[in-house]
Amino acid sequence: MIIITIMIFHMTVRSYPMMRKTHLAARRAWRRLRPRLNSCFVGASSGPGHEDRSEDPSAVSAEKPPHTPVMLKEVLQYLDIQPAQVVLDMTFGGGGHTKAILSTVPEVTVLALDRDPTAISLAQQLAKEHFGRVKPMLGRFSELEDLLSNMNAKPGSIDAVLLDAGCSSMQMDEAERGFSLSKDGPLDMRMDGDRYPDMPCAADVVNTLDQQALASILTAYGEERHARKIASAIVEARRVSPITRTQQLASVVAGSFPPAVLYARKDRLNRPAHMATKTFQALRIFVNDELNELHAGLCAAQTLLKPSGRLCVITFHSLEDRLVKRFLRGDDLSNLDHFSQRKQGTKKENLSHEKSDGSLYWLPLQRKVITPEKDDVKENPRGRSSKLRAALRR
Repeated sequence: MIIITIMIFHMTVRSYPMMRKTHLAARRAWRRLRPRLNSCFVGASSGPGHEDRSEDPSAVSAEKPPHTPVMLKEVLQYLDIQPAQVVLDMTFGGGGHTKAILSTVPEVTVLALDRDPTAISLAQQLAKEHFGRVKPMLGRFSELEDLLSNMNAKPGSIDAVLLDAGCSSMQMDEAERGFSLSKDGPLDMRMDGDRYPDMPCAADVVNTLDQQALASILTAYGEERHARKIASAIVEARRVSPITRTQQLASVVAGSFPPAVLYARKDRLNRPAHMATKTFQALRIFVNDELNELHAGLCAAQTLLKPSGRLCVITFHSLEDRLVKRFLRGDDLSNLDHFSQRKQGTKKENLSHEKSDGSLYWLPLQRKVITPEKDDVKENPRGRSSKLRAALRR
């Protein structure tokens, strides 16, 4: 069980070449800690708070409706779905985009993928309402081609693909999932829920990795300038007591800064943002291997789309958007420098990219990234940081 856990972390940094250099410290930390994991591992097999999850993991709270789909109007415009086409919704979530597609396009078939069992339960309900038009698939982006092969879906057979990256509002709203720093819950953050019992959760990361590895993760996945200070605070706090709750971690991060600067950061609506926000982002991305999965999803879309098929990708932070932008541009993503904000290339190189009309595989449908309109942000503040890139498969 413990060996499987370590292998998952090794796969996170090995399988995506762009992350190798950045997470050398994390890999070394896991190797050093291997002999001690049996005695110090915190909730490795099921995550903190697992014993409290007596209800069905697919149950959905009736108190709150599923999240509002981000940039719905723009997605429908750029996908331009025609009657009887086959659409792949790679992140079904609350089903907002899929429901809109079903209601606006006759005889369309939607293949609904999500790694979260809760989301798939919603997709299954929708499939009952639209018999034969919705086909739910439980799995990750990296598992997509195998899932589709079992459904006899061949490469080049999909008309349109929507990929809505990141964390869903349903996951953020449920305290027991451990994604939100504003709601107290077990420090979990696993998008797959309990599908993989041996998969490390966020508590395992903060209580097991050494200071250098933690700082490496916060820098790479949260682009956190104060990574070393926060990592040091985490290590000091866990010596007193293991960090197993979301607000416990938020307090640890807050305690490493003067009170005056705790909310010094601003979000895109110019609202105060907690200093732990980037820490939570970094842990979530690392635990769920999100950048590797996003790259796998883009590669799958490239294989599955028909010529002239359309792709829309929604991202929520700069790491994701940078990856999508450079993938669609045809850049070589095997070099870590492509993810560095400090190494953006020469002016000559950047100019040549600006003049490029796309890669061998993609033709951009809009030259500049698409952002939500002001009215949409007011109606759905969680979508304020979203960016949409749309492209045509050559």
